[in-house]
Amino acid sequence: MKTIAAQPFDFSFDPAHLALIVIDMQRDFIEPGGFGATLGNDVSLLSAIVPTVGRLIEAFRSAGLPIIHTRECHRPDLSDCPPAKRLRGKPSMRIGDPGTMGRILIAGEPGADIVPELAARPGEIVLDKPGKGAFYATPLGDILAERGITHLVFAGVTTEVCVQTTMREANDRGFECLLAEDATESYFPEFKKATLDMIRAQGAIVGWTATVDQIAEALR
Repeated sequence: MKTIAAQPFDFSFDPAHLALIVIDMQRDFIEPGGFGATLGNDVSLLSAIVPTVGRLIEAFRSAGLPIIHTRECHRPDLSDCPPAKRLRGKPSMRIGDPGTMGRILIAGEPGADIVPELAARPGEIVLDKPGKGAFYATPLGDILAERGITHLVFAGVTTEVCVQTTMREANDRGFECLLAEDATESYFPEFKKATLDMIRAQGAIVGWTATVDQIAEALR
């Protein structure tokens, strides 16, 4: 067993049963002109964590541990995108509309892909998901079961939406979950802080948090 110096207390794990899930580090959310920007957000807040997420990925690669990348995107005919999702809010463009990087959040379009700096390597899983949580309408549960994974480290965006949703889904399924504090971000810094507080409240009710340096040190 190994231990990460996490909050609210140490996170113990067997590397043979640990995997990294990197949530939605996509061009549409992170780059100027993408969907995140059309919603009026400052995407530079998200792009700032790309190097830190990269360091976390490299730590898992060096340790030979599984890495799963997720992408939130939909079929070209939008048959897996309910109107309640597509019509929410008042963005200047909606899911499926033509954007500067192809149709917004559509599988196969440039904007739906992972930013080049964090692109998956051969052997790493890339999982397309139509919802905010990575377990909904995907084979993630089966993928983890086949590999005997019991402990998960999370990174990605946004902290309070897709990352937290997936962590809560994983927690309900019995996984022990840890969020990399400096490898996740929100368009709203106060939302990130609140999410970290909620996750580790009441004795890690949803999971643990730790820095990338603390995680990487434990993987050496």
